[in-house]
Amino acid sequence: MSEVVLWDYPKSSASYRVRIALNLSGINYRKETVDLLAKAHLGDAHLARNPQGFVPVLDIDGHRFTQSLAILDYLDTTRDLGLLPRDPAERARQTALAHAIAVDLHPVCNLSVAGFATKGEEPARTNWMRHFIAPRMASFEQMLSAFDQDPYCCGQTPTLADVVLMPQMYNAQRWGADIAECTRLNNVARACAQHPAFAAAHPDA
Repeated sequence: MSEVVLWDYPKSSASYRVRIALNLSGINYRKETVDLLAKAHLGDAHLARNPQGFVPVLDIDGHRFTQSLAILDYLDTTRDLGLLPRDPAERARQTALAHAIAVDLHPVCNLSVAGFATKGEEPARTNWMRHFIAPRMASFEQMLSAFDQDPYCCGQTPTLADVVLMPQMYNAQRWGADIAECTRLNNVARACAQHPAFAAAHPDA
């Protein structure tokens, strides 16, 4: 089997998701850091890997993949991670839960978007992050009420929702977004933090 390589940036939410899934799968992989602050993602070497200039990029099974949600789907399918149920209706419900963060919240809190909108100035940038993170995480909290947290978002094992939640919890803490009243969300986050696959994927690990 060829070496599995993840082009990664520690604080990238999308990269964080993929690290969690790789850890859940038990796959040994090598991380190659692409320094976003140094604009390494815009250099010729990385653009050759991904013309969008984004991380993560994953080399696995003789393939090269971009886009974290596509990578998660591949890992779930090929490694039987159980990130989404097979029942079509329940699968759609849990996918919507995950997309509330991965599709609706994450893009507007991307550093390039926030930087352009605020010219990278403070406190405008921090206010931007808090403005979007707090209310949308509160919406996620309400969505969680339709599922049993036992102890994860949708039951006894981590799902796609948990994988996308934890990077956003890191961002909420990083930017000081007030989500203290999101009881379900915080309980799930505590359970995930105790799981070895999630702990090892943390940006500070």
